[in-house]
Amino acid sequence: MLRFGTVIPISSYSSITCSCINNHPHHPTSLSTSVSEASLKATMNRLAGVARLMIVSDLDHTMVDHHDLDNLALLRFNALWESNYRNNSLLVFSTGRSPTLYKELRKEKPLLVPDITIMSVGTEITYGNSMIPDGGWIEILNQKWNRNVVSEETKKISELTLQSETEQRPHKVSFYIQKDKAEDIMKVLSTRLEERGLDVKIIYSGGMDLDILPQGAGKGQALAYLLKKFKAEGNLPHNTLVCGDSGNDAELFSIPDVHGVMVSNAQEELLQWHVANAKDNPKIIHATERCAAGIIQAIGYFNLGPSKSPRDVTDLSDSKMEKFDPAYEVVKFYLFYERWRRAEVENSELYFANLKAVCCPSGILVHPSGIEQSLHDCINSLRQCYGDKQGKQFWVWVDQVLFSQLGSDSWLVNFKKWEQSGEERKGCLTTAVLSSKDVTVAKGLTWLHVHQTWLNEAGSSNGISWLF
Repeated sequence: MLRFGTVIPISSYSSITCSCINNHPHHPTSLSTSVSEASLKATMNRLAGVARLMIVSDLDHTMVDHHDLDNLALLRFNALWESNYRNNSLLVFSTGRSPTLYKELRKEKPLLVPDITIMSVGTEITYGNSMIPDGGWIEILNQKWNRNVVSEETKKISELTLQSETEQRPHKVSFYIQKDKAEDIMKVLSTRLEERGLDVKIIYSGGMDLDILPQGAGKGQALAYLLKKFKAEGNLPHNTLVCGDSGNDAELFSIPDVHGVMVSNAQEELLQWHVANAKDNPKIIHATERCAAGIIQAIGYFNLGPSKSPRDVTDLSDSKMEKFDPAYEVVKFYLFYERWRRAEVENSELYFANLKAVCCPSGILVHPSGIEQSLHDCINSLRQCYGDKQGKQFWVWVDQVLFSQLGSDSWLVNFKKWEQSGEERKGCLTTAVLSSKDVTVAKGLTWLHVHQTWLNEAGSSNGISWLF
């Protein structure tokens, strides 16, 4: 039997600021440059140094595969990112969606929380959980832009169908148009708006979407703006990987010195752009895997870091770790929990003993309902739930797994834990204390204490089936 250290009292770590989950103070939304600058610095300050990797990914049909109903590729990426990259890298989502539709997608899919969100085809940049807007970017986009003039001129063109109100933004006017008419209409629009004194960019993508933006806007310009800010602060990421599938992602691949992956399901318009503009660029590849799986493939192809997701490991108890890694331990624990309930691991005494061995005998779990239980009682309860989700749509993932060292052999880990069972999603904010005292790297860290509280957006707080 393993020997365990003494449980760390709550008082010894409750005063530590859990800034790694909520990177930013809850400022009211502001367009001021000072607030956005502070938000960017808060995002960067959680890293020990310069970001090892920054991934800038489109969402629909790139990070998110709408044909993958179980979201297996996305969950594979989530596990890889949280176990290997969250603590030292940056995740940026760059989407054509408006904030409204972006938030809807978050409710539908198991998306991680990015450090930076670029929305509305590069016309909006926000930071952290609170999505603080970048005031400096807004000032740039205001130059030679008049939304009222754009509206006046587009009303004269009957072939344009205005998209929903949610997709109309301060620096983006969006329409639908038939594919065979797009090229001619774009030429007419460009001429008319230039005659009215505007400097605009017209982007056609997805075989039907037409967006009119300020000339300085777009996914590529937004990324260039961020990289310029990082460089000015001495925080330019060591590597940047851009990921896309459609025409409005083309600009991302035009940024100098970035690596790029066009996922296997990339649309014709992006592939044609690549042939015409970047076919000889060895830093841009066309993946053979779809969506998030293609992003993982690119990480490995360019040797940007680990590219084997914990979800690709069959036997989690046989992980070859070189050092203690709290983030990997958290991802591994909850992946085993999911597999146990889905009966995807053997119901054996060995597995159960290993699970009990990583929990301190005197350890406590504070359930989101406020009820305290010993960790070993929780493990015993879990034993009774073996296979209760077999054959069902049941997935578990963790988000924003960030840790700090309390002492030579203990870590404070903060993360969000989510469970999806059918249509119901529940989530909690979790703080855990893990210890390496009297254990080897091969055995893994010991869980000393776990404290959970329901997230506001968790949906139902019925915690009957909530075990960990």
